[in-house]
Amino acid sequence: MSRIALVTLVVDDYDEAIRFYTEALGFRLVEDESRPDGARWVVVRPGAGQDGTGLLLARAKDDAQRARIGDQTGGRVGFFLHTDDFAGDHARMRAAGVTFLEEARHEPYGSVAVFEDLYGNRWDLLQPATTA
Repeated sequence: MSRIALVTLVVDDYDEAIRFYTEALGFRLVEDESRPDGARWVVVRPGAGQDGTGLLLARAKDDAQRARIGDQTGGRVGFFLHTDDFAGDHARMRAAGVTFLEEARHEPYGSVAVFEDLYGNRWDLLQPATTA
């Protein structure tokens, strides 16, 4: 095995989630196919390459799945979005309405700020420190 290809993120609405991840976070929509059962196979991915892990945006099918929307990791940061331009991406995301839960901070491991997606899942925007 060489990598994790996709991680499922349970969402309330496909189109709303696509808009958030592509417009506010700058991800690319790489797949959006209808399924016979009325579901869709929707994959978004950050960056320009095809090798990174993508998000499978899966619409909740029942009450148990709807109860998990926005709290898929029990309130912990569950997703880590790396950047090469922390200041630029942080400013662009704030301008797009992304909710940051803290001020940007600079730690020995890099620059970081916690934000929420449109459902309340917590993410780190992180520019790892460079090692010389």
